[in-house]
Amino acid sequence: MTTTLSFDIDTDGIALLTIDVPGQSMNVITPEFIADLEAAIARLSSEEAIKGAVIASGKASGFMAGMDLKYLNAMLREANAGGAGLGALFGKVFVLNDLFRRLETCGKPVAAAVEGTCMGGGLELALACHHRVLSSDPRVTIGLPEILIGLFPGGGGSQRLPRLIGIQGALMYMLQGKSWRPAEALGMKVVDELAEPGKAVDAAKAWVKANPGAHTQPWDVKGFKVPGGSGQFNPGFIQTMMAATVMATKETQRNIHAPHALLSAVYEGIQLPMDKAIRVESKYFTRVVSDPQAGNMMRTLFVSKQAAERGARRPAGVEKAPTKKLAMLGAGMMGAGIANVAAQAGIEVLLLDRDQAAADKGKAHAQAQLAKRIGRGMTPEKMAQTLERITPVTDVEALRGCDFVIEAVFEDPAVKAEITKRVEGVLGPDVIFGSNTSTLPITTLAGAWSKPENFIGIHFFSPVERMALVEIILGKQTGDRAVAKALDFVAQIRKTPIVVNDSRGFYTSRCFGTYVMEGTQMLAEGINPALIENMGRQLGMPVGPLAVSDEVSIELGHKVTLATKKALGDAYVSTPADDVAAHMVEIGRLGRKNGKGYYDYPADGGKKALWPGLSSDYPPAPVQPSPEAVRERLLYRQLVECARCFAEGVLVTPQDGDLGAIFGWGFAPYTGGPFSAIDTIGAGTVVQTLDRLAAEHGPRFAPPEQLREMAASAATYYGTARAQAA
Repeated sequence: MTTTLSFDIDTDGIALLTIDVPGQSMNVITPEFIADLEAAIARLSSEEAIKGAVIASGKASGFMAGMDLKYLNAMLREANAGGAGLGALFGKVFVLNDLFRRLETCGKPVAAAVEGTCMGGGLELALACHHRVLSSDPRVTIGLPEILIGLFPGGGGSQRLPRLIGIQGALMYMLQGKSWRPAEALGMKVVDELAEPGKAVDAAKAWVKANPGAHTQPWDVKGFKVPGGSGQFNPGFIQTMMAATVMATKETQRNIHAPHALLSAVYEGIQLPMDKAIRVESKYFTRVVSDPQAGNMMRTLFVSKQAAERGARRPAGVEKAPTKKLAMLGAGMMGAGIANVAAQAGIEVLLLDRDQAAADKGKAHAQAQLAKRIGRGMTPEKMAQTLERITPVTDVEALRGCDFVIEAVFEDPAVKAEITKRVEGVLGPDVIFGSNTSTLPITTLAGAWSKPENFIGIHFFSPVERMALVEIILGKQTGDRAVAKALDFVAQIRKTPIVVNDSRGFYTSRCFGTYVMEGTQMLAEGINPALIENMGRQLGMPVGPLAVSDEVSIELGHKVTLATKKALGDAYVSTPADDVAAHMVEIGRLGRKNGKGYYDYPADGGKKALWPGLSSDYPPAPVQPSPEAVRERLLYRQLVECARCFAEGVLVTPQDGDLGAIFGWGFAPYTGGPFSAIDTIGAGTVVQTLDRLAAEHGPRFAPPEQLREMAASAATYYGTARAQAA
């Protein structure tokens, strides 16, 4: 009896295989599905009455999302238990490849009827069919996005896609994890036919009925040639592979293993018959999944991310409280961005600022951002509807009826307190109030709201429209209703939340600042700025620490430092990095915003370059450190601050820490995040390295006592988290 796949034969002898994996919102490949598909293939091959088959989905959510990553993780643990090694793992990995190969050689024509999302292993299943019919609904996407979570297509995708559309096109999509819309998929011959929404099964059946002998894939026909050519003596093939290798190396700095494994699988496999090619693919896939990197990336970028978005940190027993009418205080870039994403989610927004010109400017920002997306999922009609939901206002009385407040005014406690009290006078203290601050303690700000249990931090990242993360900060008195309201709002606007406890700088700003400050400190020490910047990028950060300081504004960082000094008094410990930032502000080099910071930004939009004056203001030391030493400092300064946040209780779970690091400040994604990195390196090794760095460079590298205890007991952050959950 099958549990995931129904098998129905019509009067024409065409079998309809309908996938409906129980307990899943989207079909995924599970052990049960593999067993059911294997049984179905056996029937197709052996029963003469069956003339062909159509594979479709029984779920409205789409065709199939691919491999169940929880199952894949369990498979990896089982295969590696007791030192079974790569041989045992290869056997596990090859099961799916072997199954799809049996499907395409079953001797009967098989068509895929794809309605809705079709990703990863789901598309690989469709590629193993002899004909692919895709819904013409423009919202439908199909693709092979595995590279984005540290994997590559391991169910035959790396071999079938290049044979269908050519090596260059296939690599472009697989290496970037890009997806296709229906018209593009048809144009590139990823699919064979488009059908009206809801008619894909009918079209697929019609093809099977009309093509009873079409049960051989093109690559199994003698004389088959890969579109665009292949082989070691084909100049185009060699040039494509060389260019792809160079580009992959530049983008990944060779930190991520999957892209290079994919290139090897394509290079070798495309020159072999399919039966051998899929074994080559599984060989490289085995190497990738056997490395902790893939597991770390899968856990953070997929499993933890999905759990957070589904409400893993939402308080139990609190009724759902979606926002209907938002009071957005402050129409600057942050406030306007929040208003924009809220309006796109169908929420009515009152956008408040000091005068009508400022409020209107905020709405104009939203309009400009929406206009950029016309033709890319945005229509003029949808844009007009979104803008209608944003009302610029100047009087707090206009906020009556709002059920949630977000404040994004000037980063000054007095300014925030003044508007907070004014709004409470209109809405009352029972409305949930969220402060979008990046550094100011929420407990202190909550003092301006008469019911601090209804006050919460909701920290967005700039630009709001593009940044996926929202950091929810709990003050000492923040209540469950406020947490639930904030998380429900984040779910409405389709962002990824983390939940942290109150602290100056919270988690993301505090830890991100260490990357910037360590780079600036090295500049003060006379380390070549080009070496600092290159090692930041080689570490896997989006840009070097000096460049990112320019992006967020040297002046803003300096103001935050001054505010922190004022708040902490004698407890604040000044650093050479503070002096560098103060000097840059004093000489008018504020960052990208005024065209000059650590870099020069040409007025004509030309390529930025490090400011030559750095060498005179901060002369290079005669002896420079090794690149490895610079990279180590940039990495471990972040790791130790993240560990301190966990030890101090700012972070409650390593999942929040890893998500916040990668999606908040761009921490090297290939590590899975700082806590995954520490677990993988080993707490003992991390502590030894930190002790050495502390002796060489100062107490900012000193590990917290909790990390020392973990090193002594060989504990891990995720091991501790699992034990606490149990």
